[in-house]
Amino acid sequence: MAKLRLGIIFGGRSEEHAISLKSAREVAKNLDENAYEPFWIGISPEGVWSLCDGPELNEGRSRPGMLSPDRSVHGLLVGQDGNVEALRLDVVFPVLHGKTGEDGAVQGLLELSGIPYVGCGVASSALCMDKSLAYIVARSAGIPTPPFRTLTSSEEVDPDSLDYPVFVKPARSGSSFGVTKVEYRQDLASALQVARRFDSKVLIEQTVLGSEVGCAVLGNDADLIVGEVDRIALTHGFFRIHQERAPEHGSDNSVPIVPADISAEARALAQRTARGVYTALGCRGLARVDMFLTPAGTVILNEVNTLPGLTSYSRYPRMMAAAGMPLSDVIDRLVALAMTGSKR
Repeated sequence: MAKLRLGIIFGGRSEEHAISLKSAREVAKNLDENAYEPFWIGISPEGVWSLCDGPELNEGRSRPGMLSPDRSVHGLLVGQDGNVEALRLDVVFPVLHGKTGEDGAVQGLLELSGIPYVGCGVASSALCMDKSLAYIVARSAGIPTPPFRTLTSSEEVDPDSLDYPVFVKPARSGSSFGVTKVEYRQDLASALQVARRFDSKVLIEQTVLGSEVGCAVLGNDADLIVGEVDRIALTHGFFRIHQERAPEHGSDNSVPIVPADISAEARALAQRTARGVYTALGCRGLARVDMFLTPAGTVILNEVNTLPGLTSYSRYPRMMAAAGMPLSDVIDRLVALAMTGSKR
C-alpha cells in the first residue's frame, strides 16, 4: 500500500514559534514511517517558507517551498528562478501555534488549495483564537465564562471601575504571552502596555477562584473521544509553562496532575463541559479545552486551544495517553479524520 504523502507545517511567525518546533520534533518521533512519507514545511520567524529535511529550519539543507492555493497543484511549489517543481500532497498537518497558524490564516490557504488538513476549520480557528468572541459564543450555549470586557487599541478604562484582581490579556495570543495578573489599580496601565505588544485588542478578565483543569478532545461532529482531565497544581502565580527556561525539566510554580486529583463528579462535569465547548465553537480534529473548577464544584471556561502543544511536556498528549491513546495513535486518528472530513 502506498504511503500517504503528509505535509507537516511547523515554525511560523507567532510568539510560539519555538514551541511549534518542539511539537514538530515530537510528531517526528511518533510518526509511523511505514504509513507516511513526510514533507517538512518550515516557516521562519520572518515568514519565509522552506521544504526541509526534517523538523528543523536549516537553510543549508532546505529549498524554497510553499503551499500553492492552486487546486490543480494540490500541494507544494518547490524551487525558484524558473526551476519550480510541483509536489502533490495527500494531507497536511499544520503543527503551528498562535497567530497566522492557529487563527484560521493557514487554514484559509489550505481551503483554497483543496488539500485535506488536520484540525479546526477557518471559522472555528479564528473564533477560538479570539478569547472574547469564544466567550460570547460559549455563553450563548449556556457555558459559564469569567466576567470580562474588551478594549481596542485606542480605548482606555477607568482603573477604579474594576474589581481587583483581574487578568489583562491579549485577546488573540497564546501560552500566556503578554498576560499579567493585576492586583492593584496602579499596575493596570503597565499591564495594558504589555498586552498591547502582542495584540491591539485586549481582554480584561475577572479572576476566577478555583483550580485550572483541562480536557483533551479528539474527533469530528458527535464522534468524539474525550481524554483524561488534568489539574494544574500551582505553588504561586499563574500557569505559564512555555515561558520557563527549560520547560522539559518542569516549571517553577506548577505541576500538571493527570488524571486530575478531583472527584468523579467534577471529572465528569469537566469532560461534559469540554465536549459542549468543542461542539458550540465548531471544533473538529482536536482541541484542548482549559477550564476553572471552582470550590462550589462548577466549571467555567478559560480558553480553547485548537492546535495545542504536542511537545514532550505538553498537556494534550499527556491527557490522551492517560486515556489510553499514545501520540502515535493520536496522529493516525487525526490524519484519518482529515481525510474523511474532506470527502463530506
